[in-house]
Amino acid sequence: MNFAEISCAEFISRLGSKAPVPGGGGASALVGAVGTALGNMVGALTVGKKKYAEVEGDMIRLREAAEKLQGEFLTLVQRDAEVFEPLSRAYGLPKETEAQREEKDRVMEAALKEACSVPLEIMSKCGEAIRLHEEFAAKGSRLAVSDAGVGAAFCKAALLGASLNVYINTGAMKDRALAGEYNRKADALLAEYGPCSDRIFESVKNYLKKE
Repeated sequence: MNFAEISCAEFISRLGSKAPVPGGGGASALVGAVGTALGNMVGALTVGKKKYAEVEGDMIRLREAAEKLQGEFLTLVQRDAEVFEPLSRAYGLPKETEAQREEKDRVMEAALKEACSVPLEIMSKCGEAIRLHEEFAAKGSRLAVSDAGVGAAFCKAALLGASLNVYINTGAMKDRALAGEYNRKADALLAEYGPCSDRIFESVKNYLKKE
């Protein structure tokens, strides 16, 4: 099943069920896609307007980048499911004998590394999307600026959500050096793009409230 292609109703139904996928990582990727699309809408409502002729080129560039990111996020919805399923199976492997325990540890470690890679990529894409929202909010149509603020907030939510999927997997890894490396990457992405999203949101909020 391709989770990027099923209906919203089916995705939500499966997300709220006992099914192992989709989970928090896939949901974060989907939220990132939605947030990015909101910024893209600001661009669409700005392009072609005489009032914003000065930023027409910027909006076209931003929209192209947003379109690409939307597709990448949707791919990551499915990729997250694909990398989690082997991990889910690994948890159920027998561990009655020493050989079984060693095999389970080996399979688990490989699955955990793979399961960290996708949420880290989601976080990186969220950072790219938040940077786009900075420009959408600053240069886009004032009639749609609220959507840039909502988009930035959604991308931050996706960033935070994906980070927890990194940390839950690194917490179970035996290779603590590699776990630390993944954690530091996630920490750095949170530190850089969380405050950036907050600034965009506050700027939009203050503009709308005329403060």
